Amino acid sequence: VQLQASGGGSVQPGGSLRLACAATGFTSDYYNIGWFRQVPGKEREGVAYINNRDGSTYCYLDSAKGRFTISRNDDKNVVFLQMNSLKVEDTGTYFCATTPYGDSWHSIFVDAWGQGTLVTVSS
Repeated sequence: VQLQASGGGSVQPGGSLRLACAATGFTSDYYNIGWFRQVPGKEREGVAYINNRDGSTYCYLDSAKGRFTISRNDDKNVVFLQMNSLKVEDTGTYFCATTPYGDSWHSIFVDAWGQGTLVTVSS
């Protein structure tokens, strides 16, 4: 499995960014795919994910609910994270990742990581 993340950048508070993760190499539909982030001084935390089997989406991070939306394209090979109303505390490195189907969205269950993409929110 290969995951290629893109879309990070610098924005002012209140701005928006859309991250994309291009995914290749899967041999099964039974997995979850989505995003983690690592903000300065904190452990890597789950943000949101999609159950690839049925397309259901979950926003795992309470502070992101109502602001971040995860989605995918029709071919199911690109996953997006639309981030609106960005806050300074959203600054960090965002990672695309997968976990096995049925496992929780926690870094200890991740079986594939993409490279990080840096998001900087500052005025």
